[in-house]
Amino acid sequence: MKVLANDGIDALGKQMLEEAGFVVDTNKITQEELKNHIANYDVLIVRSATKVTAEIMDAGNLKLIARAGVGLDNIDLTHAGKLNIPVVNTPNASSRSVAEMVFAHVFGLLRFLHITNREMPENGSTKFNELKKLASDGREVAGKTLGIIGFGRIGQEVAKMAIGLGMRVLVYDYKERTFDITVALHADYGIHNFKLQLRGKILEDVLSNSDIITVHTPGSAQVIGATELNLMKNKAILINCARGGVVNEIDLLAALESGKICCAGIDVFEKEPPVFTDILKPSNVSLSPHVGASTAEGQERVGKELADRIITILK
Repeated sequence: MKVLANDGIDALGKQMLEEAGFVVDTNKITQEELKNHIANYDVLIVRSATKVTAEIMDAGNLKLIARAGVGLDNIDLTHAGKLNIPVVNTPNASSRSVAEMVFAHVFGLLRFLHITNREMPENGSTKFNELKKLASDGREVAGKTLGIIGFGRIGQEVAKMAIGLGMRVLVYDYKERTFDITVALHADYGIHNFKLQLRGKILEDVLSNSDIITVHTPGSAQVIGATELNLMKNKAILINCARGGVVNEIDLLAALESGKICCAGIDVFEKEPPVFTDILKPSNVSLSPHVGASTAEGQERVGKELADRIITILK
């Protein structure tokens, strides 16, 4: 059976598939040309770059579609169902990677690294004291309140890290309920697990009482727009490492420019590459090019999880 890993796959996952008898092709086929070549493959593996449309499915005879990641909004699930094509993803593998990216942005913003990293190469020798004065007003995360919008696997991983950092955590996940999470403490004498309960709040409470808001809802439907931004605390921080479109970029820019929002960390954009380039320009924005899930460890876990699922279903 032939597998097209059109957006790539980790070496371990590729090795596992080949050892199970699959032929794995990692040569990228453009979105426009994919429909002309898909008939040559039994399995299609994608990340977020490739869109698996009804037209592409109709042009081939796929036995399985696999998404290396969590979101499935780039796959026409309704049409896959009509054709009886199973669709699998890797909901567990990248949670840690994305959660760490959230805090990479948070720490960078609180300590002004998003500014000093830009300014030091050009002005470090001539404006050293000015930059030092600016960055000396940095803040710590301990004691701050973190609001998590969407409490799936990634949201829960963020909560565990936040609790370990001494933060207060507020959770919104569409309905008020109690969430059980386990925080692991690693030490020389072993691993100790602590079970905690978090009570979900209504969205307005989370927005208005959090110093930092991070969004982890499924799909790309808008969650944060002008209304939600206005409900947030003055000078709060907003992080979006979820999906492009979850945060309205035009409304966010207005809130940043007015000072309503202190700063923002953005890993994902409504269009990628970004079309609304004004959101890239403010000095109070920390930016990354949609790499929240892209760590070496995370991609290895994704590749292994994908290979396991493909082998289980088709072998």
